Amino acid sequence: MSAQTTARRDATGPQTAGDQAEPRQNAEEPGEFRRRLLDGMAAAIDERGFRESTIADVVRHARTSRRTFYEHFASKQACFIALLQEANAEMVRQIAAAVDPHAPWGTQVRQAIEAWLACAQSQPTLTLSWIREVPSLGDDARQLQREVLEAFVVLIQTLTDTAELRAAGIVPPPRQFSIMLLAGLRELIAITVEDEGDIADITEVAVEATMAMLGPR
Repeated sequence: MSAQTTARRDATGPQTAGDQAEPRQNAEEPGEFRRRLLDGMAAAIDERGFRESTIADVVRHARTSRRTFYEHFASKQACFIALLQEANAEMVRQIAAAVDPHAPWGTQVRQAIEAWLACAQSQPTLTLSWIREVPSLGDDARQLQREVLEAFVVLIQTLTDTAELRAAGIVPPPRQFSIMLLAGLRELIAITVEDEGDIADITEVAVEATMAMLGPR
């Protein structure tokens, strides 16, 4: 190696594998860093809660840089909202997949409730942050609330609009019923998490309340 080459390398400081890896990954896998940042946000919330966590915490857990963070998100709140959008969309998918449309009415309700509670139990801190933090985050968060509420209302309408359930006297509920049911179940989950209880313990009351609100009328 020539002295000139050595001098150029010394002038820029030592290069590590991490210094070189990030630009290549950004070019080859544009979604990878976004995924890592969302996971980093979830880890930061688990560690310190949303309000106390910082962008520094997020990038530390994501093993990336502030520059990369701002390439994907304008703020900590924007990252948090994106995480909640993804988590709630996944919850809707899991609930829909868990319900057998040919099963008896009571079985379908239990399948839906158990899938919902399992999702909540898998990320209790994020679940609590969604319920407690989002209402104070302004217009963007309000829009998220409306979008997620609508997704769950549509899910309930879809799951109750089948030939099997119509034969049992079950019809898609009024929108207001769906909203009341969703709000009540969320609050019950939040209180259980706050009290450090086991979310699975509310399964029976959640199933009973859902059947009472959505059952034959």
